[in-house]
Amino acid sequence: MITIRLTVDGRTRAVAAEPGATLLEVLRSEGHTAAKDGCATGDCGACSVLLDDHVVNACFVFAARADGRSVTTAAGLAVRGELHPLQRAFLDAGAVQCGFCTPGMLAAATDLLARDPDPSEREVRRALAGTLCRCTGFAKPVEAILRAAEMLRGGEDG
Repeated sequence: MITIRLTVDGRTRAVAAEPGATLLEVLRSEGHTAAKDGCATGDCGACSVLLDDHVVNACFVFAARADGRSVTTAAGLAVRGELHPLQRAFLDAGAVQCGFCTPGMLAAATDLLARDPDPSEREVRRALAGTLCRCTGFAKPVEAILRAAEMLRGGEDG
């Protein structure tokens, strides 16, 4: 076993892990269930999290590579019980159906909006391309992300 120090959703702690464990395995074993275990091959995006503010597939990152780094899951986007504008927009737009892909979409959208606060629909769709969803058809998540971008720019009450 190895000891890894992680800050997950703002809380720092040391965790024990097998040397070859993935970040997803460690997160889930520690009770962080927002990152979903979908395909374990990096194809579905359900496990996406922010690692030092950049979206990654947690099933593809060795946990040891995350030692000393910050991880934000979809659950960690909310601050002091207040939903992040992306979370609020997903709810308001009805972009959450079964919810399995939603955490990955939220991670991808957070990364996108950090880089581009005013993305086009095409850019939003490109950012979501790494997340598979069979329920939404992507129309409502795209709408939600564009709405959240507007809220974050101050164009709409959040």
